Amino acid sequence: MRIGIVLYPTFGGSGVVATELGKSLASRGHEVHFITYSQPVRLGSFRENISYHEVSVSDYPLFEYPPYETVLASKMVDVVKREKLDILHVHYAIPHASAAYMAKMILNSQNIEIPFVTTLHGTDITLVGKDASFEPVITFCLNESDAVTAVSESLKEDTYSHFSTTRHINVIPNFIPLQDDYKEPESSIRLRYADPEEKIICHISNFRKVKRVEDVLLTFNRINEKIPSKLLLVGDGPERYKLEELCTKLKLCDRVKFLGKISDTLGMLKIADLFLLPSETESFGLVALEAMAVGVPVISSNTGGLPEVNVQGVSGYLSDVGDVEDMAINGLKILGDPEILLQFRKNAQERAREFDLESIVKQYEDVYRKFVKIS
Repeated sequence: MRIGIVLYPTFGGSGVVATELGKSLASRGHEVHFITYSQPVRLGSFRENISYHEVSVSDYPLFEYPPYETVLASKMVDVVKREKLDILHVHYAIPHASAAYMAKMILNSQNIEIPFVTTLHGTDITLVGKDASFEPVITFCLNESDAVTAVSESLKEDTYSHFSTTRHINVIPNFIPLQDDYKEPESSIRLRYADPEEKIICHISNFRKVKRVEDVLLTFNRINEKIPSKLLLVGDGPERYKLEELCTKLKLCDRVKFLGKISDTLGMLKIADLFLLPSETESFGLVALEAMAVGVPVISSNTGGLPEVNVQGVSGYLSDVGDVEDMAINGLKILGDPEILLQFRKNAQERAREFDLESIVKQYEDVYRKFVKIS
């Protein structure tokens, strides 16, 4: 089967999921064509059955903003015709679904039928999608998609709440590759960041307001008062300056390490004892699942799709948004006893295995089968 995957090629969750899905489909014998404006960060080196088609936008003086959506639609038309694609799978509604619809209509005028599947990942519905100026376009594109999927039940309900869509939405959760059973990280690696008696707490995000990164620091501060710890912050974004200021105010700069954007987040997670994710909203919480996959328990808010991933008292704990006191208490419960920590580590990894990549990919194949015969 020849599949075109349209995505944002960045570190964001939608781009990671789309890239890993494409890689897995290729390993299963399908021919995968990534269509985007730069090589996806998780694509890596040459792989069998995978091609990348770059969308290049010229800078014309007439346009104040480059017409990416139009050029993307043209690129889709070109790739569908040249590579004889069977289906398009677009990740993130804006502008990929509207561009796919435009491409579909152009191809239809040339007697070429191409179905397209739209996968909703979160902020395309819960943040960007709430802008009234986008509503008519998103609603139309959802209804015109041949199939729509969402990464959580929470996101599905949000979509029905915000948009007048008549389209059935299939819930197919995010996924992770299976990891080996948890084992203690090499002490030499941990010692680069913390002393033997210290715990390592971690947070990964794009440092936007919705991630509530100040709550990460406030929670860590309370934990560190009782259990000496180090905080590793991975990522960057608009809230970083405020976080650095708060770090100075709380006199925690010697306890906190800003690592910036790093590609090997898995390697860093493997040395952590606890992961903090106090977001105001998360449609799924892929980074929490990635932490759990390597045996790191999660302290998170109870918003959006997080309760569908992080199980209260099993893989970690859930708290109300902004309740840093409760998050710290829960963190201390886990970190305060080595046996309890070990049990939470095993529980977290066992829970993560329910989101195994191979089983999730089969669900996407089932969606494709409704429109294309898979050999």
